[in-house]
Amino acid sequence: MRLYLAAAVLLLALVAYTEAQDDFAERFSNFGDQLTEFGKNVAEKAKTHYDTISTSEFAVSTRNWFTEQFQKIKTKVNEMASQ
Repeated sequence: MRLYLAAAVLLLALVAYTEAQDDFAERFSNFGDQLTEFGKNVAEKAKTHYDTISTSEFAVSTRNWFTEQFQKIKTKVNEMASQ
């Protein structure tokens, strides 16, 4: 009788262990999916903010000012080189 009882307890322990592993694997898989979704959301928000900042009036006017200054310096260097 003890042998049957021990076998039944071992069988129940094995079933519980297997279910716990399946639950862990499912949770781990869900965590990976959640992490992927979080990364996509962060990347999308960063791209949106970058686009907003790069097309702002301040960024455009600053870029134009630097372009003008660079052209002025380039013209002066070419004038000095041709003399």
